[in-house]
Amino acid sequence: MKPSQQQEIISRHSLLWLLIINAVILLPLYDKLTPWTMAICGICLVWRYGIFMGRVAKPPRLLVTSLALASALTLALVTSKIGLLNGLINLLILGYSLKYIEMRDRRDVRIVVIVGYILIAITLLGQQSFYFSTLLIVIAAINTCVLVSLYREDVKLYETARIGFILIIQSLPLAALLFLVFPRLPPLWLMPQMKTAQTGLSDEVSFGEIGRLTRSAALAFRVKFDGTPPSNHQLYWRALVLEDYDGQTWTQNESIKTSEANNLASSSMPAATGPWLKYSVIAQKSNQHWLFGLDVAFSDTADIIQLPDYRLYSTKSLTQTFRYSVKSFPSVPMDITLTDNVRNINLRLPQLSNPRTHKLAKSFATRYPNPVKRLNAMMNYFTEQAYFYTLTPPPVGPQQIDDFLLENKAGFCVHYASALTVMARASGIPARMVTGYQGGEWNKQAQYFSIYQYMAHAWVEVWLENRGWIRLDPTSMIAPERILEGFDGYFQGGDTYFIDSPFSTLRLRDYPLLNELRQTLASIDFYWSVWVLGFDSNKQEQVLHKLLGKITTEKLAFFMLSSLALIMLVIAYSAGLLRFSRDKDKISSAYLRVCRLLDKKGVSRRLDQGPIDFCHSVESQLPVIAKDFSLLTQYYIALKYRTLTPSGRKSTTKLFIRLSRQLKLKLIKL
Repeated sequence: MKPSQQQEIISRHSLLWLLIINAVILLPLYDKLTPWTMAICGICLVWRYGIFMGRVAKPPRLLVTSLALASALTLALVTSKIGLLNGLINLLILGYSLKYIEMRDRRDVRIVVIVGYILIAITLLGQQSFYFSTLLIVIAAINTCVLVSLYREDVKLYETARIGFILIIQSLPLAALLFLVFPRLPPLWLMPQMKTAQTGLSDEVSFGEIGRLTRSAALAFRVKFDGTPPSNHQLYWRALVLEDYDGQTWTQNESIKTSEANNLASSSMPAATGPWLKYSVIAQKSNQHWLFGLDVAFSDTADIIQLPDYRLYSTKSLTQTFRYSVKSFPSVPMDITLTDNVRNINLRLPQLSNPRTHKLAKSFATRYPNPVKRLNAMMNYFTEQAYFYTLTPPPVGPQQIDDFLLENKAGFCVHYASALTVMARASGIPARMVTGYQGGEWNKQAQYFSIYQYMAHAWVEVWLENRGWIRLDPTSMIAPERILEGFDGYFQGGDTYFIDSPFSTLRLRDYPLLNELRQTLASIDFYWSVWVLGFDSNKQEQVLHKLLGKITTEKLAFFMLSSLALIMLVIAYSAGLLRFSRDKDKISSAYLRVCRLLDKKGVSRRLDQGPIDFCHSVESQLPVIAKDFSLLTQYYIALKYRTLTPSGRKSTTKLFIRLSRQLKLKLIKL
């Protein structure tokens, strides 16, 4: 075998690291893998393990080529279902796995490592939380260990890991500098849409819809108020307004959908006066457009409009964590006057639907001509008739409101909101259903609210003359604890509590110490969202202004170059490029200190005397330390004149320093 070919052989050391990284790097991408891709990746990993153990040979090129063609054809057929971006990600993963199985030399390994870094970057398209990002840094370090093993075959597994992680840690200051000063430019390309399931609320709500969300402990959004936050019972986070009802499902009205489709903001917003609340919201990825705010919400954040139904709406779908600022004016009325079209929409009910509920509503209208008294009577009706709140209500038939209201008398927020809306409309009062979230978990450490999917809620808005739309929540009549104490205070410990999130950290709330740790970790992730994920051009300008004062091109260039130079000096020093023989000086200094002590004891070293010759002099004149000094001389010669491995030099240096100290103590006592 030629020497050049021998140098290109992949060592078992590198093969072991390749096995580790191949198993680890695909784990964060599991939710984007098609079953076919997952199967191919599994086959490649098992086959490569067999090669590593010496049980199977490398696959023939024809087999690898056939798998690649079959995979590409399969992806072409399913791309329309999974989306173009997911299709491209699967294609890259397949290329990574197939290249991994057919590696033959170091060049192939370098290609696999480079593609690995690209896959790590792609993973950030899906999740960007602090702990997930930390995991990706660890995976990047393992990927770097593969490169280290290619060029440092003589070091052990632990030493390779140490070098790989040090290289990644050394790169973090440079990454932080670039993150701080690099201009926040809009993308110059259009990102292909990723077909992923939408999470959270839906724009169509039936009796079981919100009940499904109450089983999930996924985070929906976080909120931090400027100043004193409102009480839990005041936290009604408006998301959707549903005005059309077909007897089974509540949906948005077509006029609102048109406003959404055309990004049409309301042209008749009321003047924002009176007391206000200012806060920032960090919404999690949902692949939807609607945002969350307390009534009546206004936002000056780019790409946010306020729709005619007083909702905040993002013109771009939330494909990643999104931070926006809101001002809410609780005393501002909504629609003091109502157009005939809007009135008709919010009085409309399907014919022949829920006749007994219609009859009940008309009896309320007869007994209570005044709309306010009528609504109060309807709200009190839920208390008087012994209704109760449950997440597992009995099934209902086609006349679902009749069955719930007059037969079962058990349900959750959607049941009660639907019933009250239908009764109000049937009695002649315009009404609509609003869905969103109610309450929030207070983090006392970072002073913010966390709102989870299980806090999804539905309530009613009725329109009254000279008052506009007024919020009514029939749930507060059935289960006031649900509103006053939040969902947790009412349902915690129930059979369906977090049933879809068995490993949620929210289950630790019953254990004070663990709950304190959970909130600390959540606070870290919150600050990560604020200062890293929310680091836009405005925040960048604020930080640079604090550091540099008035920002000029010259100041920015000087700051960047000086910071870069400092980082490079630190990296060069830690890499040994600027040590100026620090280790050798340390060894020489320790040896010379022992020699000076020997001189005081009458054993002088001549200028022309080498270490071995001087050792013989010590042995003849001070035999009491002859053995120790002979060993010290051996260590000294090895460190000064021999080529040692990094681990060998490190261990020998420790032994030399320890022995030199012991010798100095002995000489002092002599």
